[in-house]
Amino acid sequence: MTESVETPATERDTVFRARGINKVYRMGEIHVQALRGVDLDLFAGEFVVLLGPSGSGKSTLLNILGGLDVPTSGSVAYLDHELTAFDDTALTRFRREHVGFVFQFYNLIPSLTARENVALITEIARNPMDPVEALRLVGLTERMNHFPSQLSGGEQQRIAIARAIAKRPDVLLCDEPTGALDVHTGVVVLEAIERINRELGTTTAVITHNAVIASMADRVIHISDGRITHIDRHEQKLSARDLEW
Repeated sequence: MTESVETPATERDTVFRARGINKVYRMGEIHVQALRGVDLDLFAGEFVVLLGPSGSGKSTLLNILGGLDVPTSGSVAYLDHELTAFDDTALTRFRREHVGFVFQFYNLIPSLTARENVALITEIARNPMDPVEALRLVGLTERMNHFPSQLSGGEQQRIAIARAIAKRPDVLLCDEPTGALDVHTGVVVLEAIERINRELGTTTAVITHNAVIASMADRVIHISDGRITHIDRHEQKLSARDLEW
């Protein structure tokens, strides 16, 4: 089944609706249950942190929402479209047109400049922004002609963020985006993600095991042993530069 997906209309939209999500990985006779009956809604324009220890199921949940993985059972809807009914072709289109991913490791192409790394995405997107504009949003226009080897870790991660948002995704999913960075550099990267959420209205979900980062979020989804244990809502949230590490 191949299906097209529409863009969210208002900030009141439920972007993702997950119900009864279970994920079991089978390795021979060993079964590992990564998610256990997860129910979750994500709303347009919000900044959400998925907080929990390593092995709690955070990355598995994010990968299922982003169409990189599928649940063993349960349902996931993006707007009015049932992702769990999509075939591989439809999931590929969904990822390409609607989701930006940022991972702990930058995955830049060493032989391409910062601008060229971002342009790789804009060449296949439906309505991309100019690579220079994407780099401006992460504060790196002056480094656009540098190669990854000439950039710091934080600069490389901001290039990865620029690449992810250059296709104007509706959703930005970030898996431990500061995990390989020192505190100062991590704050700079979080400021870039914060700016994307604020200026573009991109629904943003950040996975972390660092409770400090949770203060930035509209909502904090606490995950342990494959389950959502509780959800905190912040009436007032901190900016990245105000976090106390």
